[in-house]
Amino acid sequence: MTVGSDLSLAVVLERIAEAAGELVGARYCAVGVLDPTRTHLSEFITVGIDDEARAAIGELPKGHGILGLLILEPEPIRLADLKDHPDSFGFPPNHPSMTTFLGVPIYVRGEVFGNLYLTEKEGGEAFTDVDEELAMALAAAAAIAIDNARLHAVAQELTLLEDRERIARDLHDTVIQRLFATGLALQSIQRLAERPEVQDRLQQAVDDLDVTVRQIRSAIFELDTRRMPGRSLRREVLDVASESARALGFEPNVRFDGPIDTAVPDPIAEHLLAVLREALANVARHARATRTVVEIRAGEALLLQVTDDGRGGAVGATAPGHGLRNMAQRADSLGGACEVGPGPDGRGTLVRWSVPL
Repeated sequence: MTVGSDLSLAVVLERIAEAAGELVGARYCAVGVLDPTRTHLSEFITVGIDDEARAAIGELPKGHGILGLLILEPEPIRLADLKDHPDSFGFPPNHPSMTTFLGVPIYVRGEVFGNLYLTEKEGGEAFTDVDEELAMALAAAAAIAIDNARLHAVAQELTLLEDRERIARDLHDTVIQRLFATGLALQSIQRLAERPEVQDRLQQAVDDLDVTVRQIRSAIFELDTRRMPGRSLRREVLDVASESARALGFEPNVRFDGPIDTAVPDPIAEHLLAVLREALANVARHARATRTVVEIRAGEALLLQVTDDGRGGAVGATAPGHGLRNMAQRADSLGGACEVGPGPDGRGTLVRWSVPL
């Protein structure tokens, strides 16, 4: 009842280890969680070792030696002395001494979820048949608690996804429609304005609304729960931008428009990331810029634009280096084009790379 009284998986795993120690009188207890390949440990929750001792030991076990044997053959193991087993790897520096050992698998829905490890029975005695039976019984009860915690986590995730979908729907059906209506109203007023400065200000307001609509659409695509599982090109682009900040001296401004994660196939995504890295590296090496804007749009074509406010001309099309040639070749191989020239206001440099989707 204590083990299953919480719906947090992390708490459940720790309580399993605590309950196992009390049940069989073990000084040290641990729960090892298998990774998706079921060949190594992805998590290792320990009881009986304080934080200072755990930090001194260093990296947590991955499932070698005796621990690995239990992964390969998920059957109970009981040893009077760990050191006598041929698969024993010994212990890393600063690890407490351990002699007696009891390990049992934890099955959840017919599959091995992980293993329960117990060492150093009180009084220095070896673990008994009764200890093994108790540990197996606890593992069976723990499986129910683990399954409940995992189902609770899935339910929470589904609730979160429903909220994200609702927010995306509200943004599209309400906010964007109102912005469009406001933009149309401003354009109709612009035709009635006689003073040029008033017309210019109204046009600027319309342009700002267009930018806002694109940003909201990008947020909607980010919230969209129907996108295919797997990689996120948006996240990878943001990672590349963050990595370039050290060389640039500032963080690039990144803007998305369109279904970046769903419309761009993996092979094209790899080309895009390579071109983006090269373009930002060129800015860092040559431009002496204080601001860089990265724009990526996905529609009938995939468009990448990298604009900086640097000195311009440092990276010219008249004498392209290997990087620019590679960018052009990547575009050409995909039926697209790559252009390098001055920025929109005549300052800095604009790299425009586009390929059809």
